[in-house]
Amino acid sequence: MGIKELIKDYFVGFWDYETPKIMVVKNRTLGVIYRGVQFLVITYFIWYVFISQKAYQDSETRPESSVYTMMRGVALQGDRVQDMVEYVQPSEGGDVISTILRREVTQDQKQGTCPEHFSVAKANCTKDSDCIAGEIDFDGNGQRTGRCVLYYNQTFKTCEIRSWCPTEAHAALREPALTEAINFTLYIKNTIHFPKFKVLRGNVKPRKGFKYLNKCHYNEETHPYCPVFRLGYIAEQAREKFSELCRTGGVIGVFINWKCDFDLDPSDCAPFYSFRRLDVRKNLPSSGYHYRFAKYYSKNGQEYRTLIKAFGIRLDIIVHGHAGKFSLIPTIINTVTAMTSVGIVSLPVFFCCTIICDWIMLTFIDKHELYSEKKFDNVNGEWPCDQPHPLSPLVDGRPGHYEKTYTPVKSTVRKEEKNLSTDWNTRVLDGPVTQHTASTYTASTYRPHPVLQLTYYTLFQTPHLSQLCKLCLK
Repeated sequence: MGIKELIKDYFVGFWDYETPKIMVVKNRTLGVIYRGVQFLVITYFIWYVFISQKAYQDSETRPESSVYTMMRGVALQGDRVQDMVEYVQPSEGGDVISTILRREVTQDQKQGTCPEHFSVAKANCTKDSDCIAGEIDFDGNGQRTGRCVLYYNQTFKTCEIRSWCPTEAHAALREPALTEAINFTLYIKNTIHFPKFKVLRGNVKPRKGFKYLNKCHYNEETHPYCPVFRLGYIAEQAREKFSELCRTGGVIGVFINWKCDFDLDPSDCAPFYSFRRLDVRKNLPSSGYHYRFAKYYSKNGQEYRTLIKAFGIRLDIIVHGHAGKFSLIPTIINTVTAMTSVGIVSLPVFFCCTIICDWIMLTFIDKHELYSEKKFDNVNGEWPCDQPHPLSPLVDGRPGHYEKTYTPVKSTVRKEEKNLSTDWNTRVLDGPVTQHTASTYTASTYRPHPVLQLTYYTLFQTPHLSQLCKLCLK
């Protein structure tokens, strides 16, 4: 067969309708295993996929969100009263807000010259030549003037620099921690919008007024719609000691998680709050949270500043949202996937086509009774007496024997006297054997291995594939 005939045969065979053949096996053990696996798969899909994961819903995981924060509280530090303007940054609120718990203050800094701090590399000197004029050490505090001067009336000398003097490392004063901040309250106003479902929700119920918010504190059971949190409560939920946060500072994440089911009343969609420390705190130099800022003023026509190094709690408000609502498309997809997994259908794509075509074939087509008989077999574990066993040899077409057609290169067989066709037949014959190469041969008492039998059927009995193999053998 040539290439044209092969292509033509493939084209004609493309329009053939193929349907799977169903075989009923009367085996109790196999049936129990099959039904057990089906039960596990069905349970997985019903309980986990459909009930737990709600695979019948269309979902949205990237909602639009806005956050507004406000800190409240008053603390007394010595004889000085501090309010939210002094210890909250930034003052307008947002999804990031910090509270100052401890400060290191350097008073009355002005532009001038002063000795570099002795902890800076190559700052110590004995003569002017040890200090290079104009050199800037980026780990230091300013530009060197080239002079070697006494370090603030000490017995050793350091290089002189041009900078804000005196330097912070030398003149900073540590203030006591603001321990009363444990009772400060943080108000978080969060609004979330799910554009796919056109639903807008907030973490405060509309009926709750300012009187309620001024008195309540958040509690998951009693006040779930009161987004007012004590700093002590936030540190406790993040499993942190407030005294340690006052000393080194830290970054805490406030997570607002919206998980909404819009098949129910949208008013039942409530946020869930969780808290976790975000920065690394295992005795590393980078642990904690601090920043610097300055307050500028003039004295006798000279500009001065007060440098403040602030340690505190930084709160990052992070909003996550997930909403779901019933949709027909994901319901169909996951239902067909479940049916495929338990063996009800073979392929989801051909599910409807197979059912419709089988129904037509077994109901309306001529000889539908014959099609029905050929499509379904009952197997009870015993081989019918009137049918040959596939692994037994066949002698003269009688049951219990085997006949096979193939073409070897060389074999020790007996040549038949008359039939010299290129088709080979395996039969049971008696007598001596001789060696030939290209005629009809018979092997004495031949019984093929089951693997060889399956391979032969796959290569030479499957339509189209057998023709391709025979063409290649030519």
